Amino acid sequence: MHPLTPLLKGGLVLVIALGYLIANLRERMLYWAISLFTPTRVPELGGDPVDWIVNNNLVLVVLLGVVGVVVVLIGLFWLMWRFHDFRITEAHVEVRKGVIFRSHRRAPLDRVQGVNLTRPFPARLIGLAKLEVDGAGNDANVPLEYLSTAKAESVRADILRLASGARHAREATRGSADPAAARTLRAQLADSMDVGVTGLIAGVDLDDVAPEHVLRIPTGRLVGSHVLSGLVWLVFVAAIFAVGMAVVVPTLLSDGRPGAGFAVLGIGLVMGVPLLFAAVAVTWGRIARALRYSIAPTPDGVRITFGLFTTVTETIPPGRIFAVEVSQHLLWRPFGWWTVRINRMSGKTAARQQSSQGQQFNIVLPVGARADVERVLALILPDTPPEAVPLIWEQGVLGPHAGDPYATIPARAGWRRPLSWRRHGIALTDFALFLRRGRIWRQLVVFPLARLQGFSLHQGPLDRAQRVAKARAHSATGPVRGDVSGIDSAILLGMLNTLSVSAARAAAADRAHRWAEEREAPPSASPAGHALPRDLGGSLGSRPVAAESGSAPGAL
Repeated sequence: MHPLTPLLKGGLVLVIALGYLIANLRERMLYWAISLFTPTRVPELGGDPVDWIVNNNLVLVVLLGVVGVVVVLIGLFWLMWRFHDFRITEAHVEVRKGVIFRSHRRAPLDRVQGVNLTRPFPARLIGLAKLEVDGAGNDANVPLEYLSTAKAESVRADILRLASGARHAREATRGSADPAAARTLRAQLADSMDVGVTGLIAGVDLDDVAPEHVLRIPTGRLVGSHVLSGLVWLVFVAAIFAVGMAVVVPTLLSDGRPGAGFAVLGIGLVMGVPLLFAAVAVTWGRIARALRYSIAPTPDGVRITFGLFTTVTETIPPGRIFAVEVSQHLLWRPFGWWTVRINRMSGKTAARQQSSQGQQFNIVLPVGARADVERVLALILPDTPPEAVPLIWEQGVLGPHAGDPYATIPARAGWRRPLSWRRHGIALTDFALFLRRGRIWRQLVVFPLARLQGFSLHQGPLDRAQRVAKARAHSATGPVRGDVSGIDSAILLGMLNTLSVSAARAAAADRAHRWAEEREAPPSASPAGHALPRDLGGSLGSRPVAAESGSAPGAL
C-alpha cells in the first residue's frame, strides 16, 4: 500500500486527538512527565508550564520527549504499513493486515460484482485512492486502501481483466517492474499530490474513454431535479404546520389568551426552522454526491463517476445487473426527466446498503431525458433483442397502448388501483420479465431472465373470489421492487410455467459474466450456439420444452 495509508486510515484522527489533549491538558501532562524524571522539581499547578520550562533549563528534555513520541508514532505507522499488503492471483484478490490481530480476506475473481475506486477529499489532495472489490455476499467486499491513483487504476484494470476470463490477461504486465518502486518516497508523494490537485480541477478517471462516448448530466438539471424531489416533502411539512397553526392559534386568541397563542406560534417556528435546515442539508448532500456525474462504456463494463468532494468511480462488469427500473417523479413530468436504478449484488452490509451513500451505487442515471435513458439502457442491457425494445419504452414507460402485450388488472378488480389499473401490468418474453406500474409516479422494471432468481405467486381469500393473484419477481437485494397485484390468476399461472423453461434456457446461454472469453472466442462459439443441457431439460417434466417457450409475448 501507499506509505501514507496508516495516516489516512486513523493516524490523522490520532494526531488530532493528541493535539487536542496537549492543547487542553498540557499542564497536567507536563507536570506528570516531570514527576517521573525529576520528582523534586515538580512545580505547583497554576503557572504557565512553558515559562517554567524555560526558567529551569528543561527545554532540551521536553524536546527529547516530543521527539520520542513522534518516533513512537512513526514506528507504529511503519508497522501498520509493513503488515498491510495484498496480492492478485489468477483466481483471487487477497488482503492481509494487522500486527497483533491479523486479518486475511479473499475475494474470488469469478464472483467479482464490480470494482469501486473511491477518492475521499483528504486522499484526493495527495493523489491517493481507495479500491474496493465488490463480492457476492454480506460484508464480502475486499478494500485496498490506499494506493496512488495511477496504481489504483492499474490494479482495477488488472482485476477486471482477470475476472473477465481473458486467457492472456496478464501477459502485458507480467515481467514489467513497477516504476514507482525505483523512485524515492519524496518523488512518489510529489507526483501523487500533483495528480490529486489536477484531479480536483479537471476531473478524473475518464482519460481512457473516448470523449464522444461519455454521457454527462448538466449541472442545472441535476440540481433542479433534487430540489424538485425535496420540494414535495417540504410542501407536505409546511402544509401540516400551516394547518396546525391555523387551528390552534385562533382558538387560543379567541379565549382571551394572546400570550399562549404567540407562545404556540413561537414553538412551531422553533421546531420548523431546524426541519427546514435539515431538509436543505439533506438536499445539498444528495446534490454534492451526484455532481460531476458521468457514465461511459469501457471494455470491462459500464463506468460511473460521481461526487464533488469525495469522488467515486464504479465499474460494473457485464452480467452483474439483476434488475433495471426506469421511473419518473411527478414534478419531473413537465421536463421529461427520468431516473434509472438497478439491483446488483453487493458485499456491503445491510445497514450500509440502506444508507444514502449505499443507495447511490444503485443509481446509474440520476436524471436524464429520453435520449439519455435510451443510451444508458443500451449500456446496461446490451443483449436486448430488437423485438423487446418496444416493450421497454413505447409500450412500457409511455404505455399503455391499445393492443400492447402487457397483462393488466381486469375491470372486476379495478378498485384495487383506481388510478392505475389500466396501466399496472406484466409481460414476459424470452429475454426478460417486464413490470409496468403507476400513473402518477411512473415505473417500468426489467428483470433479465438469465439472472432472475425466482418467481412466486400469492393469492388470498379475496383474490380467489375475484380470480386474481399477486406476483413477485425475486432478484438481488436493491431498490428495485418486483411485485405486481390484481393480475388474472390464469395468466400468472401460465407465465409461471413458461418462466421455468425460459429462465433455464436464458441462464444456460448467458456468457456475459465471462465477457473477455466471448471477445476471444471464434464466431462458432457464440452464446447463440449453446443448447439447453439435456439433464436440465429432463428435470422440467415430460412436457416438450419448445411447447412452453415458443409463445409470443402477446399470446399469454
